[in-house]
Order: sequence, then structure tokens, then C-alpha cells
Amino acid sequence: MLEKKAETFNMNRVIDEFNEMTRNADQVQIQTLKEILHKNQSAIYLQNFGINGNTTDTEEDFKALVPLVTDSELEPYIKRMVDGDTSPILTGHPVPAISLSSGTSQGRPKFVPFTDELMENTLQLFRTAFAFRNREFPIDDNGRALQFIFSSKQYISTGGVPIGTATTNVYRNPNFKAGMRSIQSLCCSPDEVIFSPDVHQALYCHLLSGILFRDQVQYVFAPFAHGLVHAFRTFEQVWEEIVTDIKHGVLTSRITVPSVRTAMSKLLTPNPELAETIRNKCLSLSNWYGLIPALFPNAKYVYGIMTGSMEPYVKKLRHYAGDLPLVSHDYGSSEGWIAANVTPRLSPEEATFAVIPNLGYFEFIPVSETGEGDEEPVGLTEVKIGQEYEVVITNYAGLYRYRLGDVVKITGFYNKTPQLKFICRRNLILSINIDKNTERDLQLSVESAAKRLSEEKIEVIDFSSHVDLSTEPGHYVIFWEISGETNEDVLQDCCNCLDRGFIDAGYMSSRKCKTIGALELRVLEKGTFKKVQEHFLGLGSSAGQFKMPRCVKPSNAKVLQILCENVVSRFFSTAFE
Repeated sequence: MLEKKAETFNMNRVIDEFNEMTRNADQVQIQTLKEILHKNQSAIYLQNFGINGNTTDTEEDFKALVPLVTDSELEPYIKRMVDGDTSPILTGHPVPAISLSSGTSQGRPKFVPFTDELMENTLQLFRTAFAFRNREFPIDDNGRALQFIFSSKQYISTGGVPIGTATTNVYRNPNFKAGMRSIQSLCCSPDEVIFSPDVHQALYCHLLSGILFRDQVQYVFAPFAHGLVHAFRTFEQVWEEIVTDIKHGVLTSRITVPSVRTAMSKLLTPNPELAETIRNKCLSLSNWYGLIPALFPNAKYVYGIMTGSMEPYVKKLRHYAGDLPLVSHDYGSSEGWIAANVTPRLSPEEATFAVIPNLGYFEFIPVSETGEGDEEPVGLTEVKIGQEYEVVITNYAGLYRYRLGDVVKITGFYNKTPQLKFICRRNLILSINIDKNTERDLQLSVESAAKRLSEEKIEVIDFSSHVDLSTEPGHYVIFWEISGETNEDVLQDCCNCLDRGFIDAGYMSSRKCKTIGALELRVLEKGTFKKVQEHFLGLGSSAGQFKMPRCVKPSNAKVLQILCENVVSRFFSTAFE
């Protein structure tokens, strides 16, 4: 990994700069849009709409001339860039790389331009969020972070453009390591582990590296809560092997990647005392409660995205974290960062994020309660507290008035910039006729039914859903993978609870008059969702970027096939009979 010299980090200066910027959020937005349009003034896309980046181009001109778009409208332009067209298509200069989204929403990854400006934005957001975290949870100067980060391979498109996941493009950037050192967040693991072609071997080595540096670990991080839970579930299975490695100073034979073996072997020396300490810690825990602070006694918090589709993993993560605070990572997407967590003491359930006004030009489309039609977008400082909006982003990387598909709720303001809470993806909706249920509605239904399961000391490991229109009438299908076996009466209760958990008026009335069929619960074989993850990793998704698809569309045929082939039992709701 290439390195650049780290800049000196000054917490108070970063916070002061953020405060100054947010006090002038409206003016910063105007200036940011001007800079974006000027930097990309030669872009064919903008010129086609009569925008040429002159100082006479105003916000009003931009919004009047450039239409709101989704990824499907921009796809032909980005495809030209992927195919090697170096003309200024969306940006003023050729992009150095293309990012792949996780692909879990649509069944396939989408291409997103990645530029030096996006990398600068990433480091700016990391610095800002770290400043507020460090003010609340100060870490030691020689501290390290146990970071479960994975960089999948970049590949070169037929047009000669480097393509990788958004996280891969960040981790491979020459500024990344210096930026992490400047905020005291050096990873415990060698670079060879982060860039390992085998994610399972990399995860094992991340865990081993963390324990070797256990006294220096100041916080534990993965991009998503799912990654943290998966890491420590894996630890439950491999801890004795890790203890053996430490005791004898010899790496397990399961690590076969030569570069990873070499790098990890340099860290290992026989340490029977540490091995015995870890063994005693593990044997003393009750059902692995408080595992993280037991392994890492100086850790101040656990950090990762814990909102939205990651909320279902928070309960298990809290079990592993014990009394350690869970701090929600910031708000963004493959398309770019948007907002930082400047109130890190708030729990994941209460977490909000303050928009950083110079990361892009932001608009917000009000979401009506009926969901019918779109209102005119409003500006960053024009949003209203309590209202829900769909986020629209214009950034330096060639996205103009791009509908992100995220619905957020405005909870307040930090100076003049809004603080928002992620609600759901707008397009992840279970719907057959007049019913409209979002990812959030599905999540609430599953949480309600999982309480019945927890009475039997069993938990929902993961879940997804599907609208089955092969029957008449159509019905919802919920896929569950659970941690143990229970009797059919309990699962039938859970199925009924899932059905009653969808409180959307359109759904309830449709169920009562039987225009929507009985909800179906399909219980899956253990390890099924791991197969789903392996499928997406095979498509080029990064292990660190992976999100389980909560609603599997018919277009996502392979995932649907994996789920349907691994069903061990089925139940139909009797809740509305």
C-alpha cells in the first residue's frame, strides 16, 4: 500500500471548522454547487442541459435545467466511461476509478464514478466524526483499532478503467493509511490481511491480530454491524485454534495465502501467558456476553453502521459488547458521504447524523404519507423538523440531482445544517395491490415475532422477504434462519405474529378481504444466508460492504433460488382466519 505523510490532527480545530461551516450552511451549499459546476464545466452531460459552469449559472438555473435522475438514467453515461471513453462525459476529467455498489438492493452491483474529490470527502468525514468521538471517548496516542476491513480485488475494465468496490477504492488509495494514522486509527492487521483474496482467512487473521495487540486496541470497527456480529460469531467457532497459534507462535494451517502467512508469521512468537489469558477469559464468559471488552480491556467503544438495515444486528452486538458503548458510523453510500455522527453518545436506536454542507449539493424531496407523487425538492436549510424526505445528491464525481433512494427524517438542526435519521430505502417495498410496506415495516414485524422465539432461547440469525405472485392471490413470504430447533406450534405463532406485524392499513384490509393471501414463513437451513453472502462476494461485492437483501425481487433470481432450495419447514398464517 502506498503511503503519504500524515497530517497533524487537531481535534478542536476540526470541530471549530465544522461549527463555522454549519453556521453558514446555506452559503456553503451555494459555493459547493458553483465549484462542482465549474470543475465539471466541460462535462457533456451538463452542457446538454445548457449548464457550462459559468459564474452566471445559479441554483435556480441548475434546478430548472437539470432533471432529477436515478441510476438507470445515468447508467448509459457511466457505461461509456467503463468502456474507456475518455471524453468529458459526466466529469471534466477522466475518473481514476469506478466503484461497485454492494448490489444487494437490485441483485446486481451498479457502477458509480470514484474521484480524488470523493476520497478527500471520505477523509474529511472520517476526521470530523473522529473529532466528535474522541472528544467523548478519548483514545491513547499509541492506540490501534481492530478494524474488520476487507479489500476485494480491483480489476481493469475492457476500457482500461480500474473497478472495485467503494471500500476497496478507499483502502487502496495512497492517502488512506496516512489519514488513518493522523486520527490514531491504525489497523492491528498487516496490509496483506486487508488485501487477502480469501475473506475467511482474512477474518481469522483480523481476530488473531487484534488479540496480539489486545492492550493497544482502543475501539473495534467494521463498516456494518453485520460484519461485527459475523466476526465474533466466527470467534466463537475458532477461538481455541487462535489460542493454540498464540501459545506455540505458529500459524494454523488454515491460512494458505502465502503473503498472509508471511505477514502474520512475523507477528507471532510463542506466548503461553497470553494464550492462557485468552483461554481463561473465554471459559469464564456466560454465553459469550461481554466478549469484546473481555478480549480488549482498553477498548472505549464499538463502531460501525448500526442504523437502517443493520438495526436487526444491534441486539446481538450489544450482547458481545457488554457495557461498551455502541457508536453509530456515519451516513453515506457508494455514491458518496453525506453526514457525520456528531452526537456519538446516542444509542444506535437514537442516532442522528449532521449533514456536512461541503461534501456535495443536497436537495430533499418531501415524502407524502400516501407515497403518491413527488413534491418539489427543497434545499438543505429549508427542510422541516419531523418531515421525511428522499435524499438527492449532486457531487464532484459526476452525479447531478441524483435520487439516492434513501428516506430520512429530519430530527433537528446542528447550527444551520439538518440532523437526520435514516428511515428506509424507498424502493424496498413489499406490495401486491394497495399495500405498501417498507424495509422498516418488515423489520418491525420481524422484531415483534422474534420476541416469541426468544422465549424459547432462540434468536433470528438473519431474514429476508419476497412477494410470491405465483399463487392467487399473491402473498408475502418471510425467510428466517434461526439459531436452534423449536416445535411447530412456536413457529406457527411466529408466523401469525409476522402477519399481524404489518400494520399498514392497505395490507390489513387486503388480508381481511382475502385479496392478499396468508403470509408464509419459510425456515431455512443453517448457513443459508452465508451462501447468499458468498454469491454476492462472487459478483465482486466486498465482505465489508455486504448488506443482506431484505426484499428479494424476481429479478434477483439466483438469491431467490438459494433461499428456496434451503427451506426446511413452511408455515402459513392463520391470523386473519
